[in-house]
Formats: sequence, structure tokens, C-alpha cells
Amino acid sequence: MTPDTTTDVAILALAVTGILIAFTVIGESLRMRLPQGQTNPVVEAFNMRVHTWWGLAILLTLAILAGRIGIILLFAFASFAALREFLTFARKRRADHLSLALACFVILPLQYLFVGLDWTALFTVFIPVYAFLLLLIVSALRGDPTGFVGRVAETQWGLMICVFCISHVPALLTYDMPDGSDRSILLIVFLAMVIQLGDVAEYYAGRKFGKRRVAKELSPKTLEGMACGVLTAALIGAVLSWVTPFGALGAAAMAALASLTGMLGSLVFAAIKRDKGVKDWSHLIPGQGGLLDQLDSVIFAAPVFYHVTVWVFG
Repeated sequence: MTPDTTTDVAILALAVTGILIAFTVIGESLRMRLPQGQTNPVVEAFNMRVHTWWGLAILLTLAILAGRIGIILLFAFASFAALREFLTFARKRRADHLSLALACFVILPLQYLFVGLDWTALFTVFIPVYAFLLLLIVSALRGDPTGFVGRVAETQWGLMICVFCISHVPALLTYDMPDGSDRSILLIVFLAMVIQLGDVAEYYAGRKFGKRRVAKELSPKTLEGMACGVLTAALIGAVLSWVTPFGALGAAAMAALASLTGMLGSLVFAAIKRDKGVKDWSHLIPGQGGLLDQLDSVIFAAPVFYHVTVWVFG
């Protein structure tokens, strides 16, 4: 990284640290106000989420300091962990073992290799075209027709969600900034911050004054809460516009788009979990579920954010 970019990363790191310290103080203050021996589920959920953010912020900071390779490896590992969680609940038979091995140990590494090599034309079609066809062929050659379409489709969509979509976060490194700098690394921080803070605003606004449920059977999300979350994300995006090539209005619009897409994505994951009859994808993070539970918004927002950035601001 150039000295200017390093300075900007340091400023953002200090800002994130300040926000997390403030959230930690607020959470502990709310907990201390409760009568002795009593707990509030909302307060406990908030504190657990803040603790999770501390860990994620530290991991992302270390990856950024390690540079391009560090970021790609971090998200490759996240994709592997997320795919493992997803496939745990997928329908599969003995005939699918080869397909699962190819998905985890061949297709996933190749996708991130293509991102690292900046082979944009290939990484954008590798999984949705070639990997989809390959898995169909491999499973068919195993000769087991029982539930064939459903079995293969779940593996395909596990790759699509957990690998293809997540890989668009480090793919932002391949974006050529208009000024020729290496500040594209800051777009990753921008995306993470507007989505996470927008989700917080949606969560608490929805429970405070939300009335109209978006999807009653899936999630407690409300229209009022989502509107508040998107507006909060837009405001944060405008404040952070200096790290982007979008300008203040463009950054606000991009933040709002990422936040809205992420919230809709979390509804999709809620539907999948209802279908599977589970509350959390795993118990990787105590009290907060698995990695997919933490990344559901980012997963859907990342490819949209990436492509709009490239097509509109490229």
C-alpha cells in the first residue's frame, strides 16, 4: 500500500475502534441498568453482536495489513467455512461425495485464484456456468437418479452463495480507481461498515416502532425498520464518501443499495433456515450462530455492489 492509503486505513481503523468502544459502553450500560439477576434478550443479543464485531474487525484489519494476498486468503477461508455450514444441511447421497469434494477443494480455490490473478472475465462466469455444468455431469456419471435435481441444485447453490457471491468482496481489489491509486482496498471497509451499521439500525428501529412485517412467516423485519436501516446506511455512506470514487451522493446511493440488497438477502437465508428447520447455521460463534448468520447480508450485497461499481463508476 502507498503511504496515503496506509494513512487512510489507519484513520478508518481508529474510527471503527471508536464506534466499537462506544457500542461496548452502551451495551454494558444497558445491562447494568437491569435489575439484579434479570436479563434482556435484546440487550444480550446486542452485546454478543458487538463482541462478534470486535473479532471480525480485528481479522479484517490484519488481512488488510497483510495486503492483497491476506484479504483473498481471509475470504477464501470464509467461503470454505460458509460452504461447509451450508452443505451440512444439504441433501446428499454417496453418489454426491465426488461433487462435494470438487466443490470444496477444486472449484473454491480456483475461483479465488482467478480473483487473485484479476481474470475478471473468468471468475464472473466460472461458477454459474462451468461449475454448474460440471457438477451435473459428475453426479450423473455416478448413476444415482434418486432426488437428482434437488441434490445437485443444493450443492450448486451452495457454491453460488458461499463462494461466488463472497468472492466479489476481495474482487473489489481488482477495481481500477480513477486516480490510479491502490485505494480500492478501502471499498471493502466501506461495504462492510454500511451493511453492518445499516443492519443494526434496521434491527432496533424495527423492534422499537416497526409495525408492518415484510414476511411474517420468515423474519421479524418490518418496512419501517428496513427504511431506517437503509437511510442510516446512506448517511454513513455519505460520511465515508472520501474513501470512495463515488462522490457524496453516489456513496450514499451505493450504501443504500448495498444495505437494501443485504436485508433482502437475509430474508432469503431466513427462508432457507425455515425450510431446513434450523435456527442457526452452526454454533461457531456462541450466541450468534455460524459464519453464514453473520455474512448473510454481505453475501447478497457484494456482487451487486461490485458490478454497479465497475459498470457505473469504472
